[in-house]
Amino acid sequence: MTDRTITRRTILKVPAAVAGAGALRTLSGATRYSMPGLYPARVVGVTHPEASVYMEYQTVPIQSMIRMGMQTLTGTSNYITAWRKLFQPGDVVAIKVNPNGSPLVISSQACLMEILNGLLLAGVAPTDIVVCERYQDILARVTGWLPSWVRTGYASPGSYLDDQTGIQGYDPNYYVDLPQYLLPGQDPSNPSDTRSHPALFVTRQVTKIISLAVLKDHDAAGVTLNLKNLSGGLFNNWNRFHPDVNTNYLVDGIPALVSLPVVRNKVTLGIIDGVHGCYDGGPMGWDCVWEHNTMYFATDVVAADRVGWVAIDAERAIQGLPPEQTAPPDAYDAFVQRQPQHITAAGQMGLGEWRDEYIDFQQVTLA
Repeated sequence: MTDRTITRRTILKVPAAVAGAGALRTLSGATRYSMPGLYPARVVGVTHPEASVYMEYQTVPIQSMIRMGMQTLTGTSNYITAWRKLFQPGDVVAIKVNPNGSPLVISSQACLMEILNGLLLAGVAPTDIVVCERYQDILARVTGWLPSWVRTGYASPGSYLDDQTGIQGYDPNYYVDLPQYLLPGQDPSNPSDTRSHPALFVTRQVTKIISLAVLKDHDAAGVTLNLKNLSGGLFNNWNRFHPDVNTNYLVDGIPALVSLPVVRNKVTLGIIDGVHGCYDGGPMGWDCVWEHNTMYFATDVVAADRVGWVAIDAERAIQGLPPEQTAPPDAYDAFVQRQPQHITAAGQMGLGEWRDEYIDFQQVTLA
């Protein structure tokens, strides 16, 4: 895009591109849990002022936040029943973590352990829980404190590569074909260059997905929340959507990938861990982290991301920074165009609710 404004023409061209993808010949069947899930447009924010103390995560308050968030989201009287509303015995559940950042803004041990506890209480077998991330070395940042029985999954062994077109670890039978978005030197007639494939652990191992995002700024995407977690963290040939600081296609690329049925039909729950938030300099966020002490819960991950976007912009205003959508390059973020509008685009594609006036946001504060 050459400007920051999303037009009807822009929104319509992405579904057309996805509809042409060969992956849609084999659909992952939609269920009542598929995006936007059991509770469309509903987002619950739970705040505990002691969730972080001097930038240290506090286990008991975070545990209480997750339990209250799940209860309020599902309208149930206890957290065990809440988890059982969304997950049952026989489910194979992927927890897509976000370990890409400084230690202050990655998926926390306290948060992940309580999610594991909730799944077990719902009757999900220990061997049917998979903690996953696209790259092996990034996943390793959180695996050291996981229980030994937890399965892990990654698509790409080793570390980040500039050439992301290889499909080892990705499913050749599913893809989104977007030949208009290429890196320099890529060939629009070469399927390896024009397609993005989801990880095998998504297509062949799991039946449901939990997105565990972190409340963070991102230099290109504007914000990196659930939608970014489910696109950049699950697909190959990703970096073509932001090839350099002057060229950015994430407003189209993120919703296009998440809309692939084998992904969108499995996304059951989105949690944004905002105990710590990053308002600038993301996704690493070394210097621009604040204690937000709030977590967000939704089955509608688009609505959750919109609420998270608003929270980040609110902190940016406190810090004297412009909103993400209009922010120019600065000392931390060099991209000419940040594109948090990928959330709006995802909503206009039918993946969830993006309009503030239609989002049922419920705020709970714990003592």
